Amino acid sequence: MSKDYYKILNVEKGADQDEIKRAFRKLAHKYHPDKETGDEAKFKEINEAYQVLGKPEKRKQYDQFGSSFDQMGGFGGGMNWSDFMSQARGGGGGANGAKFDFGGLDLGDIFGDMFGFGGGRNGRSRGGGEDIQVDFEIGLKDVINGIKKEVELYKTVKCEHCHGNMAEPGTPINACSTCNGQGRVTRVQQTMLGAFQSSSTCTDCHGSGKKAETPCSKCSGQGVTKKKEKINIEIPAGIEDGSTLRLTGKGNAAPFGGEAGDLYVRVRIRSDKVFQRHGKDIYMQNNISFVEAALGGEIDVGTLESEVSLKIPAGTQPGTKFRLKGKGMPQLHGSTRGDMYVVIEVAVPKKLSRKQRKLLEDFE
Repeated sequence: MSKDYYKILNVEKGADQDEIKRAFRKLAHKYHPDKETGDEAKFKEINEAYQVLGKPEKRKQYDQFGSSFDQMGGFGGGMNWSDFMSQARGGGGGANGAKFDFGGLDLGDIFGDMFGFGGGRNGRSRGGGEDIQVDFEIGLKDVINGIKKEVELYKTVKCEHCHGNMAEPGTPINACSTCNGQGRVTRVQQTMLGAFQSSSTCTDCHGSGKKAETPCSKCSGQGVTKKKEKINIEIPAGIEDGSTLRLTGKGNAAPFGGEAGDLYVRVRIRSDKVFQRHGKDIYMQNNISFVEAALGGEIDVGTLESEVSLKIPAGTQPGTKFRLKGKGMPQLHGSTRGDMYVVIEVAVPKKLSRKQRKLLEDFE
C-alpha cells in the first residue's frame, strides 16, 4: 500500500519546502531514539518521508506515482541507526556506503543538545519562540488584486524597557561565568567503555553566553513581555482557498535572546452567491427570457470587476456557455489570468396573457 508521506510529516499537500523542513525538524526532535519520547521506527518513517518530500524532483514523482516509484527511502541501502549518527556527526556514510541527503537541513541544529555536535548558530542552541496560526476570511473579489489586512494579536514581544537584552538599562552585561561565554557546557563522564563527552545548552545563560549584572525590572531578565501588536498581512492576488502564508519572525518572541517564531496565516475564501471558482476560471449563471434566446440580442453581464456586454445569438439553447477571455482569476505570482464562463439559463414564464398565449399557439 502506498504511504502517505504528507500525513507522516503532518503537513498539507500544498505545503512549501520550508514548511516540510520545519515539520521534519519538529518530528525528528520528538521521535529521536535517544529521547524519552523516542521511537526509532517512527524516526525512520519520518526520515523516509523527508527523503522524498524534501527534494522537489522526488516530491513531484511521488505526487504523480505514489511511494512505489523507484527511490531510496528512509534507512534504505543498509543504513542503520549507527550509520545515521555517523553521517550526522560529519563522519560520512555507513558501512555499505549508504548516505542521507537532508537537503541542507542542519542536523547539528536538531541533535546538538543531545549529542554535543553542532548546536545551531555559532555552536549554541537556544529555544525559539512559539509559532502562531490565525485564520483570515476574504471575499472572492479580494482575490483579483490581492488585499492588505491588519491583525492585532496579543503575543510575546521583545521587552521595550531593555530592548530584549535582558539587562536593566545602563547596567553592564558580562560573559556568562558558567560557560565562559560559549553558551554551551561540555561534560566528560568516565565509563567502562571509556570517556564519554556530552555538550548541552548552558542553563545559567540559556545559551546566550551573556549574563546581565542587573536583570531588567520589567521582564525579570527574560527579554520578553506580553502585549498587543499590530501586524500587516499582504494576501497576494490569485491565492487559493486554504492556502497558508508564512511570516518569518512574526510569531511569539523567544526569551533569553532566542529566535522568534513564525506567524502562519491560513486564508479562507468565502463562497459567492453569483460566482463559482474552478482553479483560475470563474463560472456564473445568467437567466434570459425565451424570447431573447429565440431572437438573440445583447445583455449586460457583471464580472468580478465590472459589467460587460455579451452578445446572445438567435436560437441560443439552455446550458450554452459563453467565454469571456481574461475575466477569471489571476495566476498566483504570475501575469496570466483565467477566463469567465457565462452559462445561459432560459427563464420560462409561469403565466401568459391571452395575447401571448395566442401568439405562441399561432407560432406552434
